[in-house]
Amino acid sequence: MAAAVYSEQRKHHDSQLISASEKGDAETVKSLLEKDIYIHAQDQDGRCALVAAAYGNHLPIVDLLIGAGADVNMKDNTLQSAYLISTSEGYTELLDKTLKAGADIHSTDSYNGTGLIRAADRGHVAIIRELLKTGVRVNHVNRLGWTALLEAIILGDGGQRHTEVVRLLADAGADVNWPDKDGVTPLAHAKNRNFTNIAIILEDSGAK
Repeated sequence: MAAAVYSEQRKHHDSQLISASEKGDAETVKSLLEKDIYIHAQDQDGRCALVAAAYGNHLPIVDLLIGAGADVNMKDNTLQSAYLISTSEGYTELLDKTLKAGADIHSTDSYNGTGLIRAADRGHVAIIRELLKTGVRVNHVNRLGWTALLEAIILGDGGQRHTEVVRLLADAGADVNWPDKDGVTPLAHAKNRNFTNIAIILEDSGAK
């Protein structure tokens, strides 16, 4: 009976940790981490405390959880990890913390997309710059048949941020002639969308 009560109490604490992490409640998180708690417990959505904190970019909570041994590569049911969340949301400080804590830069989301592809899609220039300092695969192809370069052009708006992303990727060795699954090249996509500055960058980098 005592063991059952203890088990229920522990489950309650695990649930509290995830909830407090989601809310950014540092005091509650600190208190719970002092108890016998499973830091990688997951809720019905597969979220552990660190993933819950990452969604809200609650950096003090992230520090506490990583300091207590939280795994920055653990994913929820939608295949989001703290690391991958940082890349799609443009959370540069979170990215830095997850990289220092051993983030798997080759980790992929539900579209088999890397953090680089996710950041390229959204035009997160600072994230792209940081990821290119790592060994991330510049020409990784996701389930849609797109590289980061293609993603920046196809899903981008052709504005300053996406143009800079294209420049950074081209300078980092992205294959500017790698076509999508239909055989359409990055340059063709850029010209079709009247992205003149992007087309110039591609042509200067050897696009045909």
